[in-house]
Amino acid sequence: MLSIIEPKTPDHFDAVRRLCWDYRDFLLTLDPKSQSIVQTVYPREKYVRLMDVIEVEHSPPKGGACLVLKEGQPIGCGMFHTIAPSVAEIKRVFVTENARGTGAGYAIVQSLIEQCRRQGFEYVRMDTGKPLETAARLYLSMGFHLRDAYAEVPEIAEGHLLFFEMQLGPNTFDPEESG
Repeated sequence: MLSIIEPKTPDHFDAVRRLCWDYRDFLLTLDPKSQSIVQTVYPREKYVRLMDVIEVEHSPPKGGACLVLKEGQPIGCGMFHTIAPSVAEIKRVFVTENARGTGAGYAIVQSLIEQCRRQGFEYVRMDTGKPLETAARLYLSMGFHLRDAYAEVPEIAEGHLLFFEMQLGPNTFDPEESG
């Protein structure tokens, strides 16, 4: 059974950090282009600094996070932060390899959408690498739409990313309709 929590304690955020590092490591196992992008955009030193401020960047009122547990063990995470007035960006949605196919990815994204809605965001945006086809299918099935880049894309990543957006309202996603 999966449980989804919003990280609040140092232990929770340490679990999120570990999962974020696992995510970065996973991205480094993809194709050579993805590896180059990760090493250029998120070199180790920069990623360390990013992880050092995760509680600040991804906590209300400017952000949020979720941690998925299975039998008490962390198996996935995701987070968001403010990128413009009323616009949130979802970042680092990740599920461990042994938890893929359990619905954890769906649960993470749905939790983040609900947190964004509660905090009054009007739009949620996100991106993913083209090789992550399963993630892209998930986001589209949940009501996200493809869009143009919403931020400057480093030259090395041009043409390698997909960008998504969802307009939030009282009920933008109905699980009954996704079949």
